[in-house]
Amino acid sequence: MTLTPAFRNVLKATILPFLAAALPLAAQTSLTGAGATFPAPIYTKWFAEYQSVGNVQINYQANGSGGGIKAITDGTVDFGASDMPLTDEQIKTFKERNGGTNILLFPTVLGAAVPSYNVPGVTGDLKFTGKALAGIFLGSIKKWNDPEIAKANPGVKLPDDNIVVVHRSDGSGTTFCWTDYLSKVSPEWSSKVGKNTSVNWPAGLGAKGNDGVAGLIKQQKGSIGYVELIYAVKNHLAYGSVQNKSGQFVKADLKSVTAAAAAVKTIPADFRVSITDQPGSGVYPISTYTWLLVPAKISDAAKRQALTGFLKWAITKGQDLVEPLDYARLPQAVVAKEEKQIALIH
Repeated sequence: MTLTPAFRNVLKATILPFLAAALPLAAQTSLTGAGATFPAPIYTKWFAEYQSVGNVQINYQANGSGGGIKAITDGTVDFGASDMPLTDEQIKTFKERNGGTNILLFPTVLGAAVPSYNVPGVTGDLKFTGKALAGIFLGSIKKWNDPEIAKANPGVKLPDDNIVVVHRSDGSGTTFCWTDYLSKVSPEWSSKVGKNTSVNWPAGLGAKGNDGVAGLIKQQKGSIGYVELIYAVKNHLAYGSVQNKSGQFVKADLKSVTAAAAAVKTIPADFRVSITDQPGSGVYPISTYTWLLVPAKISDAAKRQALTGFLKWAITKGQDLVEPLDYARLPQAVVAKEEKQIALIH
């Protein structure tokens, strides 16, 4: 029987759509993650964007780097997120609890922790030496017109007001970045407090998450705290420049954070590296990578494919989305090394 063109059109209009509707849609894979608030704005953007690209639903709880490290170690999430490179002890603990499986660190973006403040009457950008920041957070510099602050800010009328220190109350990679820097520039800080995601703060008020610290600074006159750059920007908070190792006062931005990464000539194979207090012109000294924490062995094939697909996308096409949110792109040499490490996930 020969089908007329008109009858063929009827078939196309009625039978083919019915058959297409009857075919099952590809199941969407779900992934769960937890950890750092530092990269939460870009992760939120990425996860929404990748849902349509990779048919993957990614749910992320921004509960701090400490929470992310604990969750991935306990096996309650598919990936963790941290602004602190894992210690040897943390990697050992992960392996012990996960049948000898290794954990891999994947740098995703670069950012900066900035000294953000709310000082009535001061409208311009303040300058901070490492000595001043250490003194403020140690509680030994108590007034805004202290000589250590004043000498870096000639011509600025600083009030005789008490300084209110604001810090994180939760386990935080932003805290690690901040205290890692203070430990490098202040022997007193290094011996009395040290560096970690959580420390025994000598002074100040605690708040949860970068959002919590930003909110408290906004409310509390005379306050100073540390937040990831995007949180200062989106909350319209003043933030100062910091004196780097070369003696320059540098404000955090894409260029100065990128310069900090470029100052590190050799990246270790496991990507565990600190880029605070790097030498060089134009370097912002409180810069850091942030990492996704991924088990080397993922038994669920669908989740393994979904997670490796996302990682490949995030470190390549995903980088086009980072600069509008005030993060710096990964160096191309780091991306190339990460692409090889993704192949280790099995």
